[in-house]
Amino acid sequence: MTIHPSPADRQKIFNLPPMTKALLVANVAVFTLMLLLPDDVADRMVDLFGFTPQRYGGGEGLAWPALLDPVSYQFLHGGFAHLAVNMLGLVAFGAGVEQRLGRWRLLAFYLLCGIIGAFAECAIDPGSTEVMIGASAAISGLFGAILRFRVFRRGFWMMVGIWFLANAATGIAGVGSEGAPVAWIAHIGGFVAGLALFPLFVRREFAGL
Repeated sequence: MTIHPSPADRQKIFNLPPMTKALLVANVAVFTLMLLLPDDVADRMVDLFGFTPQRYGGGEGLAWPALLDPVSYQFLHGGFAHLAVNMLGLVAFGAGVEQRLGRWRLLAFYLLCGIIGAFAECAIDPGSTEVMIGASAAISGLFGAILRFRVFRRGFWMMVGIWFLANAATGIAGVGSEGAPVAWIAHIGGFVAGLALFPLFVRREFAGL
């Protein structure tokens, strides 16, 4: 006998929790806006609002963009492929994490993982002038959170090891979207932050699950 899902069940599949949906919309909106800007203006925006390690490790005073960049860089993407991969990760991992954290805790958790990822990259190469953009560190944090409560409990350390090796191999090989280098240290920083911080953010009714 074939069982067809009800219209309500089908609707739930496509309903994202509010903050996950808001982050998705924000990322797509920023990307669309960047496409509409003249190339020179868009490049200037990336320089201003992307994360550049030298701003923090160069021994100079911090200008105002440095106060925003650890957050703003997370909403900039280098091309359709870069955006698509990150948004698929947001949709795949964000809903489950938001269910356990709630919308505002998810937002704080997501941004904090992205911030920690950026400064992990900065700690490794503080003099770098490469501009880092993208939500990958924050998405990596969501995946770290997923590993804390989903079906991988028995193989937890194996999954962590596979993730580390895959990111290191990708970074060393330089396999990035749109031909850009991969900030794989930022990915690892965000992932470790997600693993470590998830228990501090999880709502009480989900603690221990």
